[in-house]
Amino acid sequence: MTAGPGVYNKEIMRATTAEPYLTLPGFRRLGWLAHGFGTAAWSLADFRKTGDWRMFKPVILKQIHSNIVRRVDRVPERRPEGDALITAEPGVLLIIKTADCLPVLIADPERRVVAAAHCGWRGTQKRILDGVIDELRSAYGCEPASLRVAFGPAIGPRCYEVGQEVRTAYAASGFPPGVFERVPGRADKYLLDLKKANAWLLKRRGVRAKNIFSIDACTHCDPRFFSYRRDRNKSARMFNFVGIRRRG
Repeated sequence: MTAGPGVYNKEIMRATTAEPYLTLPGFRRLGWLAHGFGTAAWSLADFRKTGDWRMFKPVILKQIHSNIVRRVDRVPERRPEGDALITAEPGVLLIIKTADCLPVLIADPERRVVAAAHCGWRGTQKRILDGVIDELRSAYGCEPASLRVAFGPAIGPRCYEVGQEVRTAYAASGFPPGVFERVPGRADKYLLDLKKANAWLLKRRGVRAKNIFSIDACTHCDPRFFSYRRDRNKSARMFNFVGIRRRG
């Protein structure tokens, strides 16, 4: 399947938005689904003290910028290493932490299965979403054409400068050159578009462009969000989450 990179449904979130976490209409229409992309105002403690979220048991990874996908059949006693989670269990809340990296939430309305992935430049280059789709298909019979995908706030393509070594690594993984732009006047410096790269990968695997939704907000520019590039070691992490509501 061939498809140009970067085609997805954008929702522009204005700077005046005050909610502690953001949601997307394409996911809100799935009544069985709970999801959100946390701002700097949303903490892990909020899951325990807010009505809806107290009904869920959170699962949080020890993220290592890998392509490791973990299936959750029950809440583990310790945090597993990896950068993506999938489950079909109601009442389990999959949580991904970010501070510039791209959080990706996935739902299958037909199978009632969900996934969450941490897609920084390394995980994207390692094609972690390939692994998520493979695991969804093998474990639950999910078909890519049925999947709904939500991109959360991440560092935008005008702010994410990388070197030649990153561009070379992406080329070796098969990504098209269009996911990068040259930085004017700076040799061997490029701007990486994480959303464009992951949209290309998803569409190549059979996910429909009309089913890919995105919150169009840059964590580096928008003070509502934590940004490692902007704040360095002072930066905390946002909590992004998806889960299946219990029936009744």
